[in-house]
Amino acid sequence: MNYAETIEYLYAQLPMYSRIGDAAYKKDIDNTIALCNALGNPQHNFKSVHIAGTNGKGSTSNMLAAILQASGYKTGLYTSPHIKDFGERIRINGKMIDQDFVVNFTEKTKALCKEINPSFFELTVAMAFDYFSHEQVDIAIIETGLGGRLDSTNIITPLLSIITNIGLDHTNLLGNTIEEIAFEKAGIIKYNIPVVIGEVNDKTKAVFEKKCTEMITVPLYAEEHFEAISIDNTGSHLNCKVYDKKKKESESYSLDLSGTYQLKNIQTVLAAEKILDDLGIKINKENKKNALSNVKNITGLRGRWDIVSKNPTIIYDVAHNKDGISAVLKQLDSISKNGQLHFIMGFVNDKDIHTMLDLLPANAKYYFTNAHIPRALSKELLAETALKKNLNGNCFDDVNEAIREAKKQAKINDVIIVCGSFFILSEIEPF
Repeated sequence: MNYAETIEYLYAQLPMYSRIGDAAYKKDIDNTIALCNALGNPQHNFKSVHIAGTNGKGSTSNMLAAILQASGYKTGLYTSPHIKDFGERIRINGKMIDQDFVVNFTEKTKALCKEINPSFFELTVAMAFDYFSHEQVDIAIIETGLGGRLDSTNIITPLLSIITNIGLDHTNLLGNTIEEIAFEKAGIIKYNIPVVIGEVNDKTKAVFEKKCTEMITVPLYAEEHFEAISIDNTGSHLNCKVYDKKKKESESYSLDLSGTYQLKNIQTVLAAEKILDDLGIKINKENKKNALSNVKNITGLRGRWDIVSKNPTIIYDVAHNKDGISAVLKQLDSISKNGQLHFIMGFVNDKDIHTMLDLLPANAKYYFTNAHIPRALSKELLAETALKKNLNGNCFDDVNEAIREAKKQAKINDVIIVCGSFFILSEIEPF
């Protein structure tokens, strides 16, 4: 098989959560252990940082990877899901995984896959570990998929664990309360391994403190060490000042991930860098600042407050849960005072759309669509639910059709935002 045929084979043969949902989720890590045992346990052959959280873990992973890469470290990066190409999930120094490696890995694991029937995610985690080992990376940033405790990535022993935040998402799998979800995310905290917590409240702090006591480690709460304040936002860059509460000094940064919600993530990244420095992973200040100004170019990250055109302003963002949509709305409020808002949106069918729709403004124009995957929530049901909340709009079979219509309707000062799902963004042509 060639690369394209191999990817289609993986999609067709292996249960894939992003397409079919709960049926693909395995509530243990046995298959990943079996796969990695057969591969010689490649996860033990490189240093790593493990990142979990409800929101922000993708941005945090990419920012940290960019900093390490700019500092001269050969840096692996494993994230999910991808937007356009499978190779986005597994990168070294920003370059997607070698296509021949994907083909050869799939061939050599076929017999084992028939025996243990892994999910798509389980196999790709093993593939990433094998690739990073084969390419002898200096360090790899590993983002969890769902949760943490039972996530396939949770067979590594990292230098550092990071939990960005906790919100109500994937409640059907992780629990219906903040405490239950925090417990699952806290599962990546390892014995005597330092951990950074990005955002915390009384409910989650109790969970994290208990787990850290069990694991004989002390959490570093990013908010207790750093405070990031926005100075201005040019659209392409978020200029901010970060105050180091321990050193009592400030540093300016210009982030090309320009969503205001990145202020929380930069605090988490700087807290992580502080621990990595103590562990001997040295990062030059100028390299760090340059990396944070060029994350998109360095790692290839997309879909985080991506302003793709002006007059009207068109923004792509992968926000897909209550906290994500809230953050997008907060920033939209700061840039759309003189124009109409146009929301192009679609969700997958396991999201709490009622909570998200309750947040949206009734005076905006809506364009409802859905991705072409089995897990997608139908645009008709979305429109019907939205109408009950006084959100009026039309249905479109394709996100590109919706974008074309919004462009026709929009005036020069208007803002068009495409959000709700990675899979909606993945169908935009061109992205």
